[in-house]
Amino acid sequence: MLRVYAGNLPADLTEKEFTELFAQHGRVRSMDLARDIFSGRCRGFGFVEMEGHEARAAISALNGSTLRGNSLRVNEERPRGRNGGRRHR
Repeated sequence: MLRVYAGNLPADLTEKEFTELFAQHGRVRSMDLARDIFSGRCRGFGFVEMEGHEARAAISALNGSTLRGNSLRVNEERPRGRNGGRRHR
């Protein structure tokens, strides 16, 4: 299983649309779309879990593609470090 990050998603994206976007490339095992706690709108990113070969096919097909005017960033999730994934300056 691979966990895939998708960024630069439209604010009005629904869970159903997000799942269908990836389901074109294989079975989506789980999905987590980040939502604003107050407005309920998409925060612009989410994660899906798929089998390895299906996840790589989805990354290849969707990275750089356009959804409602947004150029999507799709890649394998990178593990977060001790500092929460933030870089020291």
